[in-house]
Amino acid sequence: MMTQSSSSQFWLTRPFSERATQIFLGVLFAALLIVTVLHLAVPQGHPLHVNAYTVNLFGKYLSYALLAVAVDLVWGYLGILSLGHGAFFAIGGYAMGMYLMRQIGDRGTYGDPVLPDFMVFLSWESLPWYWLGFDMAWFAFAMVLLAPGLLALVFGFLAFRSRVTGVYLSIITQALTFALMLAFFRNEMGFGGNNGLTDFRELLGFNLRSNDTRLGLFIATGVALALGYILCRAIVTSKLGRVCVATRDAEARTRFIGYRVERFQLFVFVVSAMLAGLAGALYVPQVGIINPSEFSPIFSIEIVLWVALGGRATLYGAVIGAILVNYAKTIFTGVMPDAWLFALGALFVLVTVFLPKGVAGLLLHLKRRKKSDTLPKEATA
Repeated sequence: MMTQSSSSQFWLTRPFSERATQIFLGVLFAALLIVTVLHLAVPQGHPLHVNAYTVNLFGKYLSYALLAVAVDLVWGYLGILSLGHGAFFAIGGYAMGMYLMRQIGDRGTYGDPVLPDFMVFLSWESLPWYWLGFDMAWFAFAMVLLAPGLLALVFGFLAFRSRVTGVYLSIITQALTFALMLAFFRNEMGFGGNNGLTDFRELLGFNLRSNDTRLGLFIATGVALALGYILCRAIVTSKLGRVCVATRDAEARTRFIGYRVERFQLFVFVVSAMLAGLAGALYVPQVGIINPSEFSPIFSIEIVLWVALGGRATLYGAVIGAILVNYAKTIFTGVMPDAWLFALGALFVLVTVFLPKGVAGLLLHLKRRKKSDTLPKEATA
């Protein structure tokens, strides 16, 4: 129950008074600091040195963690099981990729100062209208948020206005990302087709192949994760968040007492899509490529598994799940790459049966059990 002092706080600063948020931010910034120090201060060849490849890999994990937080916002607190958030992630990634492609200029294989190499290869005569403006950083960075947000606004308006819910909404979101995947595979779309966008050189004038730039992207991704987490916590602890939880648990009753449920659903869905787009934009310069495979429905299902493993409706659990699953994927695909999907399916079954509330739920259970065990001792003392 919220106290009078906490309820009077500005909604965006309220998460800072939560112990869970303080611990999460402390652990996150400590991890950023430790990796930075071990990368810069410890010489190469030392067992504690963190090389550029590992820094890049950690940055990828953090971008996935931000994506998982976005999914947990709509699934955990709004009850919308989205199987299409990979589409918003990919659109944000393509917006960043288009900017990075425009920065190559005449340094490409064909030396065209305006057209990307794949357009020259396909005999395009001019730059498509939807590529205009992506040579400017402010425009591209705005599109990283606005493009997935606009798609979510249109899709959500039509879906929530029609009161599509439950498994039907999940199927529609999956159909959305599958349709976009098929569209982006076509060369006529002007996004590189099957090969996607790659061969990036620089970001804001910084060489993407430089170790310092990779470290900067890692830190920027960590900061973005912290800000995204704070924003989501601020939403779920506000009056808006309480209405969202009421909608998740009893949508009909929430409508009956006078709330326009579809407006709350649409707002949170758009915010979640924009966070997913930001995650995609941070992911692309660190991995060096964006292609239609990011739209794959399997990827969107994987995201849901991250959240389920970490703990739904906790936000920090989504971060734990994303990092654990992707670390396991890195290790497993290095040993038995063909068996990863089977391992992923087995993991989903194990989580459903033995960890219905995820790792976060298990930690909370252990904490409560420890507290209950210490109460009699304190009472007798």
